[in-house]
Amino acid sequence: MPNPDVSAPIVALNLDRRSPWGDIAAGLCVAGLLIPEAVAYAGLAQLPVVHALIASMVGLAMYAVFGRSRFAIVSPTSSTATLAAAAVLSAQVTAGPDHAADYVQALMGLVIVAGGILMLLAWARQGMLSAFVSRPVLRGFAFALAITIVVKQLPDALGVSIPAGMASDPLHLFMYIATHLTSVHMATAMVAGTAAMLVVGFRRWPRLPASMLVIVLSIVAARWFDFASLGIAEVGAVQRPGFHPSIPDLPRAEWLRLGELAFGLVVLIFAESWGSMRTMALAHGDTLDANRELLVLGACNVASALLQGMPVGAGFSASSANAAAGAQSRKSGVVALAVIALALVLALPMLHLLPRSVLAVAVISALWHALSPRPLVAVWQMDRDRLLVVGAVSAVLLLGVLHGMLAAIVLSLVAALQRFGQPVLHELGELATSRNYVAIDSHSDALVTPGLLILRPEAPLFFASAEKVVSDIALLAGTRPAVRSVILSLEESSDIDSTAAECLLELDRRLGNMDKVLLLARIKEPVRVLLAQLDPTGLGHTSRMFWSVADAVYGSALANGEISRPNGLPVQQTL
Repeated sequence: MPNPDVSAPIVALNLDRRSPWGDIAAGLCVAGLLIPEAVAYAGLAQLPVVHALIASMVGLAMYAVFGRSRFAIVSPTSSTATLAAAAVLSAQVTAGPDHAADYVQALMGLVIVAGGILMLLAWARQGMLSAFVSRPVLRGFAFALAITIVVKQLPDALGVSIPAGMASDPLHLFMYIATHLTSVHMATAMVAGTAAMLVVGFRRWPRLPASMLVIVLSIVAARWFDFASLGIAEVGAVQRPGFHPSIPDLPRAEWLRLGELAFGLVVLIFAESWGSMRTMALAHGDTLDANRELLVLGACNVASALLQGMPVGAGFSASSANAAAGAQSRKSGVVALAVIALALVLALPMLHLLPRSVLAVAVISALWHALSPRPLVAVWQMDRDRLLVVGAVSAVLLLGVLHGMLAAIVLSLVAALQRFGQPVLHELGELATSRNYVAIDSHSDALVTPGLLILRPEAPLFFASAEKVVSDIALLAGTRPAVRSVILSLEESSDIDSTAAECLLELDRRLGNMDKVLLLARIKEPVRVLLAQLDPTGLGHTSRMFWSVADAVYGSALANGEISRPNGLPVQQTL
């Protein structure tokens, strides 16, 4: 599944994958990617950098112990940072220096709730729920999210002050900047432009962590040339991680509100993380348990929030870079953890000199790949799910990140319900005397059996589709006065719910009033058992349920006296 956190390009190292140095090299590469990402994504979440550093270290440590993917790197991601901030702000919790404590408490509470829900879903064995958010929707969300984040970095990159209270959607923000170019702070813009050129230049050597090198060089330049005296804004002092466990002190009503807002974050964390994990596993022949990964991701988020960290997930950029750099096991994450810890000990005091414009360039650089329209074009060229793609992009750009994500989820569910709720009903015919029954609208040589109407719904029967299928069958049967038996093939239904079962019994009665008999073919065992309990002498009787369409045709012929039963064989013989 595609992942909204598609950032830096895959790092290609020509290392022997069997070498014991593979994990060390990959760990160094991942650390060089995670440190600037932590600083950048803390800004997206409107949190001090220390919360992102804590989240990175907790995510790496816990996943190395409990996770199963060899390549997944669990750390803050751009999408979870942005969505978490949007969710907390929608709860009317104000960010900023005067409300920092309240904002942090609310965001930590949101992450704890989201992590708890992830763990509950894992306990309920719902690890494949992420499949209900379709790939086109995730691709559209990722593309629109990248646009939103990049546009919101422009004020920092150009040194433009945005008036308080101005609409924060990307369209209004971009239009304001475009019409106030005279307000650009030239020194800030020059530093950002130089940083951007250096990032592009360093990427000519994929082994180098481009963003990390640019950040280091910008800190050195800021100290040497005294950027502060030129009016270039700095990140400011960065607190050293304390790792002090605490539970947010929030009223019950606010916990309930955060529970409502956590839904989108839960879906995003697992959808993007499982997409990254599964992609890496398939590429390298590994096997993963979705429920276990769901449980570990939930535990990582709960632990991160209890220690005052941001939400975490397995971002595609870091995970793919880890795999491409030669990682062979989760030890690469341990190496990355050690490097980050060492950097915090040695270099943390210097981080406050980092220009905000350079940080904005690092964010834009990390998301540049996500701005590629190629994944969307690929879906468009298939002539499938175009409305989902356009809807997901439009929802994020027009409604904001949080409501856009929720709208994207609704789009996926509506698409699924539409597909399953309006199944195509095919009439079947026999291919010569092969006993193979196929759709007659696709096979002109398929022969319709006289006196029979053989139908197959191309989707499972459940509460949203059963009534329409039953109604269509009854209407069609009513137009065929010569039909004596209706055979319904339920090969798509491994089981049915109570609504579908009741609809089948109602169909049997309606056809009976037309002097027609309903027979069921390709019946799975759970359906067979349920119907036998509900109507043991009618539709649930063994003489009305068959393992194949051919057996049902044979059974109908026997029941109508068209053929005799040879040697006393039972009706459901295998011909």
